Amino acid sequence: MASSAAPTVKICGIRSIEVLQAIAHLPVAHIGFVFARSKRQVTPEQAGEMIRFLQKKALTGDDIPLTVGVFVNPSEDELLQTLQTAPLDVVQLHGQESPEFCKRVKEQFGVLVIKAVLLQKSGDRVPTLAAVAEQLDDYRGSIDAVLLDTFDPVYGGGSGNAFAWNCIPPYQEWAREVGVKLLVAGGLQPDNVTQLLEDYQPDGVDVSSGVETDGVKDVSKITAFVERVIHHGSST
Repeated sequence: MASSAAPTVKICGIRSIEVLQAIAHLPVAHIGFVFARSKRQVTPEQAGEMIRFLQKKALTGDDIPLTVGVFVNPSEDELLQTLQTAPLDVVQLHGQESPEFCKRVKEQFGVLVIKAVLLQKSGDRVPTLAAVAEQLDDYRGSIDAVLLDTFDPVYGGGSGNAFAWNCIPPYQEWAREVGVKLLVAGGLQPDNVTQLLEDYQPDGVDVSSGVETDGVKDVSKITAFVERVIHHGSST
């Protein structure tokens, strides 16, 4: 997951092959399946069916996105059972998983690992680089990307609310020093993603509820979101 000039897009909370078919033409880098407790939760069997659909597309020569599984404090046995049914490319850990656990996941399952850091919706204090390093330095070599998301008291993340974006720079600096990607989630939608990209230049953006209508993925909103990311990337 090396850094690239153009920001990548992750569409999270996909629950149907029909949506995958409808967005197949878009340059989406990651498709996310939620296995943690959530209104967007899918079973390993459902995710496995969607992954097989993508794998068939790959056989025809089409580029396909990496598949990401979102977990909160999973056991290694849970991951093993999930990955046997749904062979994910990436495991996204959204809980209090230790650096040692992240490293074991990478090594035992041969996947990339994204570690989520949950931030408050608003905050007066911007963390220093030293504070971020103290928080994350033990994860060096154990993860491939850091995802900044908004804390939710019920589900952890995935709240649909934005955190205080002025907290991004020290995390971005740490990620660049360490050589991992910095991804941003939390309350993103077509109307605000351009501002985020202009002001903070993350390596990638992650959207779920911001491209839904009445709790269902809206292909027109996904298309608008991706197009605005592409436009920003082509204009910088």
